[in-house]
This record gives sequence, C-alpha cells and structure tokens, in this order.
Amino acid sequence: MEKWFTTTHREIIAIALTATGIYLAVILFTRLAGKRSFSKMSSFDFAMTVAVGSILATTILSKSVSLLAGIFGLAMVYILQIFAAVLRRFDVVKKVMDNTPLLLMDGSTILEENLKNARVAKSDLRAKLREANVTNMSQIKAVVFETTGDISVLHSDDNSTEIDEWLLQDVKR
Repeated sequence: MEKWFTTTHREIIAIALTATGIYLAVILFTRLAGKRSFSKMSSFDFAMTVAVGSILATTILSKSVSLLAGIFGLAMVYILQIFAAVLRRFDVVKKVMDNTPLLLMDGSTILEENLKNARVAKSDLRAKLREANVTNMSQIKAVVFETTGDISVLHSDDNSTEIDEWLLQDVKR
C-alpha cells in the first residue's frame, strides 16, 4: 500500500515519453483514417473509441506493454475500423453491423412498443422533447431513436409542414 503514493523519476520520465509517443500515434492514425474514427455513428465506432482509450491507458501506465507494442495495437484497431467502414458500404454487411433507427413517436403519438424495444423511458423521452424546445405535443412530427443511441426530435410550429420521407427512409416504424 505504501507504493500507491511513491514513484521514481525514471518512471515519471518513462510515462511522459510513452504518453507523448502514443498521443502522437493517435493523432497520426486519426489523420490517416479520418474523423470517423471517433464518431458515434454505430456500435463499431463506439467500440473503436473504447479500444483506443484502453490501449492509450495500458500503454502509458503498464510497464508490461512497450510503446512499440501499444502503437502496433493502436494501428491494428485503426486498420480494423477502416476495414469495417469499407465493408459497411455493402447493404448485407451494413445490416449486420449497424443498428436500425427506430421511430419512437409518430407525430404526437407515442409508440409504446418501440419505446419498450429501445428501452427508453417516457421520462427520457420527455427530457429529449424539452431539450429540443418542444412546448406543445402538436409540434412533434417524429422522434427517432438513432443508431448511436441519440434521440432526434423533428418538430415544427407549422402544422402544415410535412417530413420529407427521405429523412425517415431507413427508420423502423
């Protein structure tokens, strides 16, 4: 327990050098792979973010993982992410890899079964409606549970406004 609060100058320098090296590797790989590397567009993107964070922490703080091993592990995760993005262009693969957006409200009608399937509580739905500045249920055109876990609220003060069907094209009803 006494080691919790002590360290050596050598360990501090090793951590600083490793953190700098792995940080520069993340910047380089992100520039090469693109901004999608840290997006929240699918569960695979989320897994990428978690994996990179884990590799960073392990490489920086673990004496058993070298900087070179950490950079190699990081490169592999980025390569897998790029490979998944390329495969995602095919509809069959996209259906397996990505969740489908789900309609939670059709106009002012709450779709109870879809709320249940998405595991979204009515209190969470109300919070999102307030966040979107909805002041009256009649303003709501649609509420979508996105593949990222976000909730999108499509609303308008103009009751004659219709939603362009293209916006709901891939949304499960």
